[in-house]
Amino acid sequence: MAAPTKPIPALYTVYVLRSTVRHASLYIGSTPNPPRRLKQHNGQARGGAARTSRNSLRPWEMIALVSGFPSMVAALKFEWALTNPHLSLHIPSESRISRAAGVKRNGAPKRPRPAIGSIMSNLHLLLRVPSFERWPLRLHLFARAAHAAWEASRATADGAMRRDLQVVTDFGPEDNGGKGVSSGEEAHGDAASVASSAEGSDASQWGINALALDHAPIKEHVEKAQSIVTFEREGACIICREELGHGTGLHVVCSASGCEGVGHLTCWSRHLLGQDQEGRDAVIPVQGRCPSCEATVKWDDMMKELTLRTRGPKEIAKLLKPAKRRSAKV
Repeated sequence: MAAPTKPIPALYTVYVLRSTVRHASLYIGSTPNPPRRLKQHNGQARGGAARTSRNSLRPWEMIALVSGFPSMVAALKFEWALTNPHLSLHIPSESRISRAAGVKRNGAPKRPRPAIGSIMSNLHLLLRVPSFERWPLRLHLFARAAHAAWEASRATADGAMRRDLQVVTDFGPEDNGGKGVSSGEEAHGDAASVASSAEGSDASQWGINALALDHAPIKEHVEKAQSIVTFEREGACIICREELGHGTGLHVVCSASGCEGVGHLTCWSRHLLGQDQEGRDAVIPVQGRCPSCEATVKWDDMMKELTLRTRGPKEIAKLLKPAKRRSAKV
């Protein structure tokens, strides 16, 4: 198998579509670019799925999505499990709420017809199973019906929701009370904690059009790493203390602001896994504390920067390109 040649996408999501004409018609998919994908489903751009191509069901809208997947493969695994909750081994048999609706001619189980309530209930199950609970995921809800179904699934779920899950709501500019963020088991987030960092600061942008589709959120981290590598300031590994030879391996830079700690990829991995008491059998870290500055760092952010540095020179040039100054009007 050929080695990956592209950096980790800035965003990868699993989304839920709803027909604006027939609300009972739903579709689940995955994409790194929700606005572009929605245009494809609505026939405004080339591509899209055959199941969403009927003009009688268009236009479609994205009413919910899950973001924060560490890779495209991870998102595709989650998408398949959510689309096939009657078959997915990620959902324990005793917890399964979706059953096969008979069998097909070839003997395979028929997929049950999805409803917004069953999708949200299955989301609740999947987000807290061992396969996915350690991933730094975030649930975005863009329709009140989706939010109501999510709250109903929370009330009837057998088991507690993971406490670190952020639930972001954004119901549009006409509904000032519909934008905010709550975390874990708290039913309501702080009203002042509006999700502007993730949803964009432009009041005219909302929903999927306000998601950060590029690497702008880690721009400072990218700039710092570029400076360290360009001027060969890697120094010694902050974990094993071995000198880091310039250009001789995969070196990870601390993502905390102001910290220039650098270490071997394998050293960082062992260090962060060693701090994770809940993920003793895990092979991929989630987060932990930098041994140099003691700040909390996220493995996902550091891997995005590393893959940008090693595979994405064009993406870095675009990200760090100085903004053009507007000429003064006479």
